Amino acid sequence: MSIRRTTWHHIRRSPFHSLAALIIVTFTFLLFVSFYFVSTGINKTLVFFETKPEITIFLNDGLTKDVVQTVQNDLSSYEGIREIRFISKDDALGIYQEQNKDNPLLLEMVTADILPASFEVSANSAGVLEIIEQDFSSRTDVVDELVYQKDVVKNLLIWTSRIRYFALSFVIVLSLISFMVIFTIIGMKITSRKDEIKTSRLLGASRSYVRRPFILEGIFYGFIGSLVSCAITFSLAYFYKDDLNSFFSPIEFIKLDYINLLIVYAISSLSAIFLTLTASLISVKRYIKF
Repeated sequence: MSIRRTTWHHIRRSPFHSLAALIIVTFTFLLFVSFYFVSTGINKTLVFFETKPEITIFLNDGLTKDVVQTVQNDLSSYEGIREIRFISKDDALGIYQEQNKDNPLLLEMVTADILPASFEVSANSAGVLEIIEQDFSSRTDVVDELVYQKDVVKNLLIWTSRIRYFALSFVIVLSLISFMVIFTIIGMKITSRKDEIKTSRLLGASRSYVRRPFILEGIFYGFIGSLVSCAITFSLAYFYKDDLNSFFSPIEFIKLDYINLLIVYAISSLSAIFLTLTASLISVKRYIKF
């Protein structure tokens, strides 16, 4: 009997053991691939918020054009500034009226004179805005108020780190469980076929010959488990892609292209095969000593 047929014969003779191995490997790498998509989306969200934040500098009333121009020149001197927008009193009134157009009561008593002019500054890094905040917070002669929601980026960094830590820990735990399951199942199958293995050895079969079916069985679990997990995850990602991208707009939270999917599948398959192959090799070395 060929090695492949012997391997398939081993799998069919213990269907429940084989099914248990496939389920645990599939579930492990289902979480692994899902974690990849979620982690990628979170990274995009983080980059977006790191490069998107703005600081708004509200100016005191009565400043001359020269003073306003000086403030703008000072802001332009910082490295990493992406855009500086000056919002005059009239522009501020227009923005206010647009935001509250459905509530006429809020518009009756508001005029351009009571709204401050301001600068809206965006940068490529949140660190630049923190420096601007520190420098301009003391310039009370021209600055009335500073608005910078740095806590948004800081909290996002904290939660991103926590999510990654939890998911990575969960994947590691499941990988260890998968390893132990494959190791135990292969060991049980070797033990149940001990007499067959001894007979084969007496008839002249080499040690590598009797080991290979069990090793191939482990590779089979890894390959099929990763294939099923990728099929499920890719299907779910395709199904919910539009909803997630719409929710996180303008961020493309999930991007599906053939090259990216092939890379994910290749990494998942190689990792699964490596895991199950290692478990099989150790189990074979542990239980086949004759």
